[in-house]
Amino acid sequence: MVRRLAWQVGTVASVREETATARTLVLDVPDWPGHLAGQHLDVRLTAPDGYSTERSYSIASATAEGRVEITVQVVADGEVSPYLAQVLSVGDPLELRGPVGGYFVWRPADTQPVQLIAGGSGIVPLMAMARTRAQVGSSVPFRLLYSVRSPAEAIYADELAKLGLEVTYAYTRRTPPDWPTPAGRVNAALLADVTFPADATPRTYVCGPTPFVETVADLLVDAGYDPAAIRTERFGPTGG
Repeated sequence: MVRRLAWQVGTVASVREETATARTLVLDVPDWPGHLAGQHLDVRLTAPDGYSTERSYSIASATAEGRVEITVQVVADGEVSPYLAQVLSVGDPLELRGPVGGYFVWRPADTQPVQLIAGGSGIVPLMAMARTRAQVGSSVPFRLLYSVRSPAEAIYADELAKLGLEVTYAYTRRTPPDWPTPAGRVNAALLADVTFPADATPRTYVCGPTPFVETVADLLVDAGYDPAAIRTERFGPTGG
């Protein structure tokens, strides 16, 4: 039988401003069962008049941490994300359930090289994988290609530089001063330059907006990647 996840109440222990539009919520969840890197949780907000709405958010924290972290990017005209990213404060309750998902996960026992490819806030579940790798002291090679509009919108940039993985940024609108290449989207040439070669048989995780994920997955298959080894997670307009 499949275990039915129950809603429970966590408490905001702290918050971190990641960028001008993204914020991490650190949650104390007394009955949290633990999670795998790459899983997500559901959040439910209920208004005084009884109206409620739910959203899913990737878990950003490493698997063995005592608290649970989610990073929320504000969605324009969103219903939930502005409240989580701009209003919710330390000490406030938050109704949630999880962890959810078993396909888009990385386990430290896996020994294949790991290729991470993120678009925008798709970095969040990949960050959980990178943090877990560092936490357990894994020597599995990790590479990350992170597509983001500009340096100011790169989530976790400072921490990523310290986690011991190879990180490449693809800026789609504005680059840092003296950046060696013009702004542009991820393409076949860039993938060939910075990702593991197909014959290294990497386990690959791609997360981001649906068009980004579909384009990248197609390019990887064209480059010889095994489709069965490419795991994707995508998001699109949901009301935020």
